[in-house]
Amino acid sequence: MKKSILTIVLAFVFSSPLWAQQLEHKNYAFVNGHLVDQESEEIVKNAMILVSEGKIERIIRGENQAPEGYNSIDLDGKYILSGFMDAHTHLSSMSAAERALHSGVTTVRSSSVSYFQDVAIKNLVDNNYLAGPDMIPAGIFVTPDLGESILADPELASLFNGVTSEEALRKLVRVNVERGAMFIKTRGTERAGLPNTDPRKQTYSQEQLKVVVDEAAKYDVPIQIHAHGDEGSYAAVRAGARSIEHGTYLSEQTLKLMAEKGTFFVPTFSTVYDLTQPGGDYDNPILRNRGRHMLPELEETVKKARELGVTIVTGADTGYGPNSLTRVSHEMTFFVEMGFSPFEALRAATTDAARLLQIDDKTGQIAPGFEADLVVLNSNPIEDIKSTQDVILVMSNGHLVLNRLPYRLKE
Repeated sequence: MKKSILTIVLAFVFSSPLWAQQLEHKNYAFVNGHLVDQESEEIVKNAMILVSEGKIERIIRGENQAPEGYNSIDLDGKYILSGFMDAHTHLSSMSAAERALHSGVTTVRSSSVSYFQDVAIKNLVDNNYLAGPDMIPAGIFVTPDLGESILADPELASLFNGVTSEEALRKLVRVNVERGAMFIKTRGTERAGLPNTDPRKQTYSQEQLKVVVDEAAKYDVPIQIHAHGDEGSYAAVRAGARSIEHGTYLSEQTLKLMAEKGTFFVPTFSTVYDLTQPGGDYDNPILRNRGRHMLPELEETVKKARELGVTIVTGADTGYGPNSLTRVSHEMTFFVEMGFSPFEALRAATTDAARLLQIDDKTGQIAPGFEADLVVLNSNPIEDIKSTQDVILVMSNGHLVLNRLPYRLKE
């Protein structure tokens, strides 16, 4: 695979003495906290968690004395759990990355950006210049009309008249992978977030989607599918998609096929809710009316998917802009309101998300050897899942990026 221009430029920038110093890892000991283990569905009281070199070193029950050489952080009875994952985001700036981190999100999967900003953010994080969140980039949306995204790379100029032929589809996949994409996002249906489109209308055929899947498979890169309508979603599952995003109008037939094939479901429920509200990422009367009929449809789809055994994962579908209203914590809250247990909702944002993203061997749970991606909550999320909306400490890749403790002044 040839190096992208972006990779070469970043390598030069990182080698420059004018560039900021790389972040340094410190040793931390989290004491007097209660560890929420979403896998065992257990809360471990008074657990001490040791962090070194950016990873979880040890978990010690019933011990509150930090070893020598560790920065001790007294959690004072607060709840510590694995960092949240946003499996559907359009995060494309460092300020947006900071907002995501402060909401407790330590890993994101890009669901397309305009100019490979997701690849650049990944490189900054991987080279230890940015604390996080960890980025799994998807690059440019594989869609019939690239619009302004055609300016992202000189090689895309030949796609000016559209991306519908086998040759064009394969080329766009190759360009994405060569520039650093780890997922490919393509579409099964039109958008819901534009007033002049019908989200149920199928966009690519099963044959076209199979071309995208086959080309990406050459590089061992999986596919995520934007699809609200059932026909486009069914075609995507048949073609071999790893995940269906949104899925408002999925039929029982499609959901059963997803369960059979192990296709993940990222419903982005909080974004459809956002359609119905003033402000936020969408603020349009046509979209507000659309959201009012979509929201109950999606709620029934999520409930049926859970009943049939489809693995459901959190995605906020936002760019984490300054006016954004949606967060992964809201998605978890909606899941519990729809019948999920709090532990299930937490798994959707951690271990299940890690499996979708194929990173479950290194993050998504608090265990020795795993990345130190941690959040601390003020109260017990199992008693009230809305406590995930009140994040008071965040650690990403072993870097302390937010710490609102202690509340009291030292005497």
